[in-house]
Amino acid sequence: MRRSPRSATSSGPEFSSLPHVSESYEAGRRVRLPGAAERPIHVFVNGMEQREGGDYEIRGREIVFKRALVKERVSRGRWLAMALGLFGSYGENQSVDVHYRRGAETKVLSDAPVIPD
Repeated sequence: MRRSPRSATSSGPEFSSLPHVSESYEAGRRVRLPGAAERPIHVFVNGMEQREGGDYEIRGREIVFKRALVKERVSRGRWLAMALGLFGSYGENQSVDVHYRRGAETKVLSDAPVIPD
């Protein structure tokens, strides 16, 4: 069976009409410090150290960032595809890590939950 060649005016699939599989959103500006956290406190966003006073402030038991942190919301279909190893996730998803002292030990809080504004 022969197929007819594609018309020169045919534009193919409409990629803009495909459903969004992930989207980034502003999750908030605050992260709660772990209980009994002591100075020195070092804060990292996606592995890059942030400066207290420039990038964030410590107010009570919270780290308050100057700008909103961006997280990725992943659809069920995309999550399933990632779990099956078909492809990864490429949206913006900022992760906050906090290094702090508790007594004589240095502790790390990885991917700290962001508190919505």
